[in-house]
Amino acid sequence: MPFSSKWFLVAVLALSASACVTINIYFPAAAAEKAADRIIDEVWQLREGAGEAPASASPQGAAK
Repeated sequence: MPFSSKWFLVAVLALSASACVTINIYFPAAAAEKAADRIIDEVWQLREGAGEAPASASPQGAAK
């Protein structure tokens, strides 16, 4: 093997090894649960607000 192809092979192997790095990010379970609960509460509030709007509009339409 020529000298330059050996260095090329070493460089390719080094790049391949460095490309196999995984970064894991861990979130505290309690904080994630609080955030999920807050999002669920917001969704329920939006649904309750959307459900009340047509009910209050229908008696006004019937009175006319």
